[in-house]
Amino acid sequence: MEWVITFGKAFLVGGLLCAIGQIFIDKTKLTPARILVGYVVMGVLLSALGVYGPLVSFAGAGATVPLTGFGHLLATGVQKAVAERGLLGALTGGLTAAAAGITAAMIFGLLTALLFTPGDKS
Repeated sequence: MEWVITFGKAFLVGGLLCAIGQIFIDKTKLTPARILVGYVVMGVLLSALGVYGPLVSFAGAGATVPLTGFGHLLATGVQKAVAERGLLGALTGGLTAAAAGITAAMIFGLLTALLFTPGDKS
């Protein structure tokens, strides 16, 4: 039964983050691209303030899968790299931390493009 609570917390937090994004799309003139960038920046800022780490501990994938989680990953990667390598870590830490996810996205995108034939929607 513990998995029900774990999934429930992930669903509620992830759903809330997505609902906020949908409200921005519906009620503002912001483009989806600007909202997505705002989510990544918000993840970085909340991580820098020490707020997003406890949220990740509480909600798990509900906090790490949305784009705010990507911002959190970049911020924690930079913090770790700066502690290890100094100022140079500020330039390399984010991409080092996100390298596995970015590589997986590229490989799965390539496989999808090779396996399926894209077509026009018209």
